[in-house]
Amino acid sequence: MKIALVIVDMQKHFLQDRMKEFKVPRACVYINYVAELLRSKDHIVVHVQDVEGADESGMEAIGFIPEIEIFPGDLHVKKEQANAFWKTDLERLLQEKEVNLVIVAGFAAEQCVLFTYNGALERGFKAVMLQNGIISSREDIIQATYRDRDLISDPAIAALVE
Repeated sequence: MKIALVIVDMQKHFLQDRMKEFKVPRACVYINYVAELLRSKDHIVVHVQDVEGADESGMEAIGFIPEIEIFPGDLHVKKEQANAFWKTDLERLLQEKEVNLVIVAGFAAEQCVLFTYNGALERGFKAVMLQNGIISSREDIIQATYRDRDLISDPAIAALVE
């Protein structure tokens, strides 16, 4: 089984001024741990960047927060829609890498994370959300997003790749 961790919109302009409020550091611990685990076993890590409405003057603001570790072998996808599969190369990239399982993490639980999760399912991938790895402006939204959807914990991922 080939696994991809799709990390959605972990960008400065969404999160930099709300790190504590949104509990971003906690989510980053889980995301970075799973990303490193997958990289070490030759799986895929994809960083999705929302570029909607961005121009040259705003490129720094749409950059990724430094709390998310990015490595040279990681893949990058730029998007302009909530669903990271919509009008991007994400589906093609995952198919080329023969990915079967897509783990979605990042920001925002009720929008881009959820829409990307649904996009993966619509395209025939098995999809799960990373438990403790999604962020929202409200804690109750995270729980609502998890409800009736498939989740995976970091220990389960460790067992899968071992």
